[in-house]
Amino acid sequence: MPGLLRGMARVAVVSGTATAASNRVSRRQSERWAAQEQAAAPQAPAAPAPSGESRMDQLRSLGELKAQGVLTDEEFEAEKARILG
Repeated sequence: MPGLLRGMARVAVVSGTATAASNRVSRRQSERWAAQEQAAAPQAPAAPAPSGESRMDQLRSLGELKAQGVLTDEEFEAEKARILG
């Protein structure tokens, strides 16, 4: 009987350790995937200019945002095309 209890205790310890390790790996993977998804998520586009502004004012503001590094070249071109129609 003592051998049986010792064997059962050993199995419980080994399986508990394996479960804890597996859970830790799963948690770390899900954190990495969440970070990758967050980094890959598109950023919100620049807020549209108020309708009272002229096209030149909108383009000037857009150019300032690009110069400050807020907008990428692609975002700048897309917004410029939207403003110019």
